[in-house]
Amino acid sequence: MQNQEGLQSKRVIEAVLFVSGRALSLNEISDASGLASVGQIGKLLKELESEYAAADTALKISKIGDKYIMELKSEYSNRVGRISGSPDLTKSALRALAYISKNEPVMQSNMVKIFGPSIYQYLKELVEGDFISATRYGRTKKLNTTQKFREYFTLK
Repeated sequence: MQNQEGLQSKRVIEAVLFVSGRALSLNEISDASGLASVGQIGKLLKELESEYAAADTALKISKIGDKYIMELKSEYSNRVGRISGSPDLTKSALRALAYISKNEPVMQSNMVKIFGPSIYQYLKELVEGDFISATRYGRTKKLNTTQKFREYFTLK
């Protein structure tokens, strides 16, 4: 049986994940919760993960890389997706992002050949939103998805 302090700490971590709306590292959870021990937070997160997995609830806690997020289980997110918030990206930017994520790394010059010169504005939108990184590669740029992309679209 867990002591009252441990239970209270677990509820604080749960609240932090709920209100954040994004994946958080152990240090971010520590800062937001006021709980000092990152090791203890990691232990409590594993317990919360198990509790949510076993519970009859629409929510789950997932680990993405070295971060944790509270999200809907897939069987529920598919049903309520039309009313949930969509990314603040244009349809064309999403199309470009899908292409990059499927074929990364992608050269910007190849994107221009495929999508035409209008792609520059969509790539700028994706870089500014931190969904992709663009690093100089000779006379072009190499495009890759970022950690934010994986977190936002909850990819493992």
